Amino acid sequence: MTISSPVSLGRRAALALGLAVALSACGFHLRGSNGSFMLPFATFHIGLPDASPLAIDLKRYIRAIGGTEIVDSKAEADADLEVLSDPERNRTKTILSLNSNGRVREYQLGYSINFRVVDKAGNQVLAPTTISLTRPITFNESQVLAKETEEAQLYRDMRNDMVQQIMRRLAAIKPVLPAMSVAPAAPVAPAVQQ
Repeated sequence: MTISSPVSLGRRAALALGLAVALSACGFHLRGSNGSFMLPFATFHIGLPDASPLAIDLKRYIRAIGGTEIVDSKAEADADLEVLSDPERNRTKTILSLNSNGRVREYQLGYSINFRVVDKAGNQVLAPTTISLTRPITFNESQVLAKETEEAQLYRDMRNDMVQQIMRRLAAIKPVLPAMSVAPAAPVAPAVQQ
């Protein structure tokens, strides 16, 4: 066991303090519950059916972080998340591998969404974006019920992951600022010579 001298400990503390100051000066912040996913809109509309599990989770997350109100219509929203392909309709389950008897040994589950964000003025503030997630799942004919439960859990996990990815993209949006109107310059009268 080595014992550090007080000078060595002082240098380490000074180095740690210097690093912390440098990181905070450049705008670095740890991600967490301190508003890291604050949306740049006061009101927001989500273009998914109210009963959609993804819409429910997304609305719950946005309400929990605060700062943005979820509204029921596009007309009263500062921005609208337009869903171009519904993830509940895009769920897939494909065969990934077979055993020596030609029976399914493993499936691959897929969950994807394609969306864009448009502001109140009709400006596209986030281009069409696709998020696709996949998870493998083993299959066993003697455990069909357990595998169905596992499959449902994997889809829930993918949905939670998708909410996090959507929130990261929404938080990174820079709203389009309205063009400033510049008044024409008033004509300058010629200087009078004396």
